[in-house]
Amino acid sequence: MSWPRWLEPLLDAEMMRAVDKWAIEQRRIPALELMERAGEGLARVVADRVPAGRLAVVCGKGNNGGDGLVAARLLRQAGREVDAMLVWPGESLSDDARAQLERLPGPAAAAWDPARLDEAHGIVDALLGTGFEGAPREPLDQVIEAIDAARAPVIAADVPSGVNASTGGVEGAAVHAAATVTFHRAKPGLWIHPGKAHAGALTVVDIGIPRDAPVEPRVGLVGARVLREVPHREAASTKFSSGNVFILGGSRGLTGAPSMAALAAMRAGAGYVTVGAASSLELSFTVRLLEAMMIALPEREGALTPEAIEPTLSAIGRSDAVVLGPGLGRTPHAQAFARELVLRVDVPLVIDADGLNALAGHVEELLPRRRRPTVLTPHAGELGRLLELESAEIGRARLQHARDAAVRWKAFLVLKGDDTLIAAPTGRVAVSRGAAPGLATAGTGDVLSGVIGAMLAKGLAPAPAACAAVYAHMRAGQLAAAPHGPDGVIASDVIRALPGAFSA
Repeated sequence: MSWPRWLEPLLDAEMMRAVDKWAIEQRRIPALELMERAGEGLARVVADRVPAGRLAVVCGKGNNGGDGLVAARLLRQAGREVDAMLVWPGESLSDDARAQLERLPGPAAAAWDPARLDEAHGIVDALLGTGFEGAPREPLDQVIEAIDAARAPVIAADVPSGVNASTGGVEGAAVHAAATVTFHRAKPGLWIHPGKAHAGALTVVDIGIPRDAPVEPRVGLVGARVLREVPHREAASTKFSSGNVFILGGSRGLTGAPSMAALAAMRAGAGYVTVGAASSLELSFTVRLLEAMMIALPEREGALTPEAIEPTLSAIGRSDAVVLGPGLGRTPHAQAFARELVLRVDVPLVIDADGLNALAGHVEELLPRRRRPTVLTPHAGELGRLLELESAEIGRARLQHARDAAVRWKAFLVLKGDDTLIAAPTGRVAVSRGAAPGLATAGTGDVLSGVIGAMLAKGLAPAPAACAAVYAHMRAGQLAAAPHGPDGVIASDVIRALPGAFSA
């Protein structure tokens, strides 16, 4: 499968080992040369972030420790006062790390002493590299806890110790770095929570490995180029050729969610948007949505019922995509309506909010049977309900659960968060850059579902449609926060910022 140019590869531990081996054995790049370049990049970032004062470099026994020893040597040669500390005796180090230890000028590397951290203005964490997984054992757990408790900022070599570089998992003690200097390519765990919260500012250092290594990445970081995939209106376009989106949802007291999804779809470029909802809610939608159509459907006490299925399928008609769930409600008849519709809608389908709640206990019997693409947009709690897991367990292993669910259900799964994950049925996962705290407010999930619906209606394949929507949604959150900060953002601000986000 080709790798899109808008997706920056993130290499997990297995792939990074393969790339290193390829570079050394096939391209004949000496391992010590790669280590030297890694240490140079690490030293450069340390000097930039801590321009004065004593430095402590804490080294493990693997190649990560060797990277730290290179940085310690270069920083000493630049006139900095550096304490190099070893958690294990020098004879325990890997061959390459031991070679770097022999090159260290000035005072010999000392045994680990947590008291020496009190004198440091900056600390280099060179304990554990990309191959680490699980929980750190003695004595590393105590070393990590001491580093984390120190007052000085920490710069991590390749990955903060205790963080799983492949998944972002944290199962025990882990360093909270102010900055991480990673080598050749960024790693998934530096962009996926909880690991992302430990990485700090991220710098990727080119260590001379060619970019054409024969590996097939499984995870990538969504870049701005994905917006180039989005079709735009032209002189010959019509309202129907620009994308026809049908929003199904709403119930008594919950008309805001489908309204925001509809407005977001329009602001994302859909040419024609229709809301299908309970007939008694018609006035509410007519007042709010001047540019959208409203189809009144059979109801019971302000919520849709299974009797609305046939009128709904007839009304969908020429629609290019359907968004199911915003404000739908959790009455038994509304949930039954949603479940039957999932099987019978024959266009790309986005399922959000109460549409997801309707699938709980039924997802395995419904989603794999759909013939057309399905995009699910859960947050951790909603995915937990679908998988019958606690939301905390979803948060502990976001990548694993998102990928497994997408593969099992043959659906595209958008697991929302600062590190929104877009998992495909093939197992490939795209990761959002995040950094849009203004989106942490009610209604922004409805905005995202509307944008995804618009991208599908414009004819994009599900993966680029979801990735473009997630990127534009993130960017709109940032633009909306620019005038008054993230705490003042509401969902309608994000909707208004969408055209600017797409033009960016």
